[in-house]
Amino acid sequence: MRGAVKLSFAPLATPPKGVLLVFTDENLRLGEASRRIIGPTRDLFTRASRSERFTGKSGTSLDLVAPPGLKVSRLIFLGTGKEPPKKSSDFIKLGGISMGKIPTAAKDATILADLPAGPMTPAQAADIALGATLRAYSFDRYKTKRREGEDEPVNTRIALAVADLAGARRAWKARSAVATGVTLARDLVNEPANVLYPEEFARRASALKKDGVAVEVLDAKALRRIGMNALLGVGQGSARESRVVVMRWNGKKDGGAPLAFVGKGVTFDTGGISIKPAASMEDMKGDMAGAACVVGLMHALAARGARVNAVGAIGLVENMPDGKAQRPGDIVTSMSGQTIEIINTDAEGRLVLADVLHYVNKRFKPKFMINLATLTGAIIVALGTLHAGLFSNDETLAEQLAKAGEETGERVWRMPLAPEYDKLIDSKFADVKNTGGRNAGSITAAQFLQRFVDKTPWAHLDIAGTGMGSTPSEINKSWGSGWGVRLLDRLVAENYER
Repeated sequence: MRGAVKLSFAPLATPPKGVLLVFTDENLRLGEASRRIIGPTRDLFTRASRSERFTGKSGTSLDLVAPPGLKVSRLIFLGTGKEPPKKSSDFIKLGGISMGKIPTAAKDATILADLPAGPMTPAQAADIALGATLRAYSFDRYKTKRREGEDEPVNTRIALAVADLAGARRAWKARSAVATGVTLARDLVNEPANVLYPEEFARRASALKKDGVAVEVLDAKALRRIGMNALLGVGQGSARESRVVVMRWNGKKDGGAPLAFVGKGVTFDTGGISIKPAASMEDMKGDMAGAACVVGLMHALAARGARVNAVGAIGLVENMPDGKAQRPGDIVTSMSGQTIEIINTDAEGRLVLADVLHYVNKRFKPKFMINLATLTGAIIVALGTLHAGLFSNDETLAEQLAKAGEETGERVWRMPLAPEYDKLIDSKFADVKNTGGRNAGSITAAQFLQRFVDKTPWAHLDIAGTGMGSTPSEINKSWGSGWGVRLLDRLVAENYER
């Protein structure tokens, strides 16, 4: 268990105390500044490398305790491999690995932003800081006791020693906003459902007002008035009222159509009358990861002053089995006027999104809409936990998302949409039914959503495998990953701010 981490930047000079982390390549070369700073320990490094068979392979480390001639308590050499890091994602990953090497009991640590080829640029150093910040995250607010043998959490001060102090601080400002957005999303996903129910989720989203985001909360009465019956049907079995939260960031003075992001926010999903098996049902507290991402993204855009107009909308419901819950066979009239036959009450996320997508499209007439949802188990069968499923009616938007995914490591994989799949969700009694059965389950869910977006450029990200319980990485050890915040922030920055 790690305590709080406070990160700062410092000049590229000898640290006075604590842990010192230095980068080396597979030839055991050090940067000029690193050689100067470690000075008398260079011979010790050479001897220890031989005896420990440390070669500088990527991700490996050599740890020297209380090295003579330095005031630091530990000197850690971290290998970067044959090829030096080049891309932004390489440096973010390296920052995460660096944080993982710093002992949890360390009160002070310094990372030298220096490679064999020379000092890191401000952007590279800021990416190291981003990776370290994301790796340091933990969610332990409900733990009151430590495990046997576990040390008391220690707050750690980490200095990133850089050549260009002012430049690194400027570069960090935007990345810090993104890091805080990811942390916000992770916190929301990790919270238990008895704490984070629709009303409480809406309250936390309303805190974005302090960032300059305009926040509007629609309660159940307002939702009934505008006809969001598909969304309300999902939540009618719960003692907790449903909510829709609309967040607006206006960062572009000349106006223009906003970018729209829509998130599924099922704060707990029992499956309703079509109840889920008991095994692993506790994971369904994370069925609001799409909504969490949208909140985290809106914070990131506002905190870094993104030069765009953006709308974030989240549908917040709790899906419970109750005497008032909707039944298989019920027919509801969505806000769009389309009627929906409920075949399975556990196919609820698409009902929530159908109304919110239609609402956002008609009210804001956005440039595009991107929705995120932990929508189908079928996408996990298809893609596992390393890619999100991408469905889109627009080639440009799909390509932009794929590129942003490669750049950030939050990767997507394009899945098909075709009119032939619509036949699987045609209903005998209504305009559409909410599930087409097991075959092509993630595709028919996307086909369902497409009926509510008209001609607006749109992308659906099925994040059932990436939004919660995903494969741990160098920059995330949390069950709630905050997936999508960095992806969508990069999409906006690269394509809609320049």
